[in-house]
Amino acid sequence: MVLILPQHVSSQTRQITLNEAVDIALEKNIDILQAKNNLERSDAAVRRARGQFLPNLNASMSANRSVGREFEQSTQTFGDFTQNTISGEITTNVPIFTGWQNISNLRQARLDRDANLNDYQRFREDMIFQTVSEFLNVILNLELLEVAKENLETTQKQLEQVDAQVEVGMRPIVDLFNQESEVANAELQVIQSRSNLNTSKVRLVRILQLDPLEEYEFVTPDVDTENIIPGEFDLRELLEAAVNNRREVRSAELQIESAEHGLRAARSGYWPTLSMGANVRTAYGDQYRFFGEPASFSDQFFDQRIGRGIGLSLSIPIFDRFQTRTNVVNSQIDLKNRRLDLEDQKSLIYQEVRQAYEDYITLTQELVATDTALRAAEKAFETQQERYNVGSTTLIELTQANNAFFDATSRKIQTTYQFIFQEKILDYYIGRITEDVRF
Repeated sequence: MVLILPQHVSSQTRQITLNEAVDIALEKNIDILQAKNNLERSDAAVRRARGQFLPNLNASMSANRSVGREFEQSTQTFGDFTQNTISGEITTNVPIFTGWQNISNLRQARLDRDANLNDYQRFREDMIFQTVSEFLNVILNLELLEVAKENLETTQKQLEQVDAQVEVGMRPIVDLFNQESEVANAELQVIQSRSNLNTSKVRLVRILQLDPLEEYEFVTPDVDTENIIPGEFDLRELLEAAVNNRREVRSAELQIESAEHGLRAARSGYWPTLSMGANVRTAYGDQYRFFGEPASFSDQFFDQRIGRGIGLSLSIPIFDRFQTRTNVVNSQIDLKNRRLDLEDQKSLIYQEVRQAYEDYITLTQELVATDTALRAAEKAFETQQERYNVGSTTLIELTQANNAFFDATSRKIQTTYQFIFQEKILDYYIGRITEDVRF
């Protein structure tokens, strides 16, 4: 059970395999969903950049009333007047040449979108890595709990044996007290192991965004821990594969290309721009006369006062208060920083891959050492058990052998799962971890 709650806990246990856990994390994790939502901003930026090539279209309407005095020629006097007017206009503007700004903006938006997509894919790989890490941690703690339970069972059997020997006078009473202490220590180890298991389950449930009130059983992957064959890797090949596969590198490269187009867009401010505009306008006025006669709204607005216009507009930048120059300088700095980011990213990848490779080699050696230590500790414990049964050794020596066997078993399990996970760490740092996790 993941959480110990006083009430409202489901009585059903849901079984979850490793690949199911990865699928759940990719589907429900909040960070993944937010990253996916952010991709829509990149798509919107591309649509906006495309729209810069299209003509705009605007419609406007206005209504006015003018009240005042005017001089009438016929009477040679001033008189009051009130005039109502309504006007409407439809305008469009078509960009013809913008100094390649629109082209650069569109290419930059597309590159930014591709870079964000690579970042999103790498984020999914991060989530797969975290899920596999926490899942294997749960399985490791589950195995350690079983070892602790077996050790408790062994010490309890020894306690029964010592108790019987003390009753018949074969062993001193102090052996009974010492063995009772060992049983208590073994019980404490079980409690601590169970606590570690529950803690690791809580972390995994948090990553998977599962209901904490439910109970979950995480299924142990089908891993042959007895016949692990370490792989052989070449560090140079691993480094080359990482640089070619890691999405952070591709994203950084795309950001450099984006910054180059951003610089071109900034330099477009030095170029003149050319556009074509057109409009259709009309108006109505209650004081308007056509050959001395008042004209109706429909005659004026839809016929007599309609006007059309078309023209070209050329704008030549002469002095813009250093705005373009400042934009160019900022774009140049952005480009330099993007190139530095790429070098820093490659340097970090080299360090990560090399460290993962060295850890893998170390764990390969530790596998052999812990396996040898476990076999020796097991034989020593069996020997001490046989000697104790015939009274040729002390309880302290038997206890020491049992503790050594328990420690060797725990180290063997920990090293085994660390080695299994280290292979996934290599896959992650090389950039070839997938949703279908296999061991």
